[in-house]
Amino acid sequence: MRLREFASFAAFSIATAFAPSGCHSHQPATENGLAPVRLQLDWYPQPEHGGFFAAQLLGYYKAEGLDVTILPLPQYGSSAQLVAGGQVDIGLGSSDQILEWASNGLPLIAVSATMQHDPQAIMVHANSPIHNFPDLEGHTIAAQTGATWLKFVISRYKLHSVRQVPSTLSIANFLADPNYVQQIFVTSEPFFAKQAGADVRTFLISSSGYDPYRVAFTSRDFLTQHPDVVAKFVRASIKGWQAYLRDSAATNAMLLKLNPALNPAQEIYTAQALHNGGFITGDEPSGAQTGHMTAARWQAGYEQLKSLGILHGPLDPATAYSLQFVP
Repeated sequence: MRLREFASFAAFSIATAFAPSGCHSHQPATENGLAPVRLQLDWYPQPEHGGFFAAQLLGYYKAEGLDVTILPLPQYGSSAQLVAGGQVDIGLGSSDQILEWASNGLPLIAVSATMQHDPQAIMVHANSPIHNFPDLEGHTIAAQTGATWLKFVISRYKLHSVRQVPSTLSIANFLADPNYVQQIFVTSEPFFAKQAGADVRTFLISSSGYDPYRVAFTSRDFLTQHPDVVAKFVRASIKGWQAYLRDSAATNAMLLKLNPALNPAQEIYTAQALHNGGFITGDEPSGAQTGHMTAARWQAGYEQLKSLGILHGPLDPATAYSLQFVP
């Protein structure tokens, strides 16, 4: 599930600052002595990736001895396959994805939380009769095909009459239909809806009790061979996120050059939403818990997936993540 599956982006060309990924193993140190790291995004550059770009812009990766190349997700690309195949070193995803991939035999392991809480939400019009998850009974929802969160919600609230249609990369249907219910990112789509004159309400999917981390992950081979590189990457990325939440202006200007489909007002909205919602920091506004993960929360997520029949084989959830690199 890509971070921006439901974003309203126009087509554009990625700036040449992004080198294409190749099918080769991790490369030796560059001439300047920096260790190269290829970070695979889960969509195009956007404020929801702000901490990584801040770490690059502010020199945090370089200070750790890393030369980090940040790669946009190729069309039809899979960050899981790219990382597992050694084409890139670190990818972005979510903890439920990591568990599902692990149950399918992919040798991937999460090394830090990029977001403490998932910004995915449901958006309805302000006058909608839907005010909570049980109210979804009898309604049609535009959502990602096979959305695990929706399976959880249907199971938890014992919904029997919920119809799902595929979500699109646009809010056009939402704007045209006062009864439309759409899965969105609360950090993005409400901005576009309000810009178009719509009065909306949202409720976070995490409030249903389904609350995976957003994570950075690598392959078991890479982690075994380069634990020092992983530690440096996580440390610098956490600093980058803390800096981005303090002041996003310079990083947003960089993102706008890399992704012309963005606009400054949208970037400000998203950065503020990330800050106000505690998506990066969780319940600790000081930022001290940025990147943090717990075994208890991973276990809870595993139990949810297991109860839904999502996992495809026996799995010890503790093998899907490492806590050695996070606060």
